Amino acid sequence: MPSGSPHVPAGQAATRAHRRRHRWQAFLTAAAPVLISMALRLLALTVRVRYVGAEDLFARWARGEQVILAFWHNRVVMMPIAGRGQRLCIMNSQSRDGEIATRALARWGIRSVRGSATRGGAGGFLQLVRAFRDGYQLAVVPDGPRGPRYVAKPGVIHLARATGAVIVPVTYAAAWERRLGTWDRLLVPLPFARVEFRIADSLAVPRDANDEQVEALRSELEARLNAITVAADQAMRPAAAGPAPR
Repeated sequence: MPSGSPHVPAGQAATRAHRRRHRWQAFLTAAAPVLISMALRLLALTVRVRYVGAEDLFARWARGEQVILAFWHNRVVMMPIAGRGQRLCIMNSQSRDGEIATRALARWGIRSVRGSATRGGAGGFLQLVRAFRDGYQLAVVPDGPRGPRYVAKPGVIHLARATGAVIVPVTYAAAWERRLGTWDRLLVPLPFARVEFRIADSLAVPRDANDEQVEALRSELEARLNAITVAADQAMRPAAAGPAPR
């Protein structure tokens, strides 16, 4: 051991390392939502947005109706903009990333409930139902929080059955964007990009839908979301658009 170097017991060293990690995580949890919100506001100010197939959705909102917006996990970045000032409520996971997303969305006036298919799912479902009864539009990510990508889970169908709201499939694509190396290949439009939102026909779920009907509606939602996602990608970047999502 070099002269003058104090000996730190292994337990104390581990405690100090844990405290440093805790401070860093606390800083990240506090700072990231601010940075994310600022970046989204920059996008909102600079991107050029157009809507395709949105007439029915906008008419429903004009009549004061509530709906469930369904969009793929890798198309979440622009969804606060798609809400067009509506009172939105979304479910975020109970992870640290979910906490960051919750704080960032709160800066946009978007309410979050906490839960996922793997942790706190039932509680999150009930909180979404309560938010709907409080007058919120609901936003749901059918393939979240961990995929498989572009495969819808049945939770959104059960949510529509419980609330009586129609499901509106929504997606977007950008002419100038980046895809992150996450499991979902998150699509992030760049400033000044052209962005196209596509909305498919709404999906109504009967209150008395049985298991067979739930599965059929889940499959139909998945098909509609994939169809508009491919169409939006091809419209914005025809040379780069790949095959249909799987």
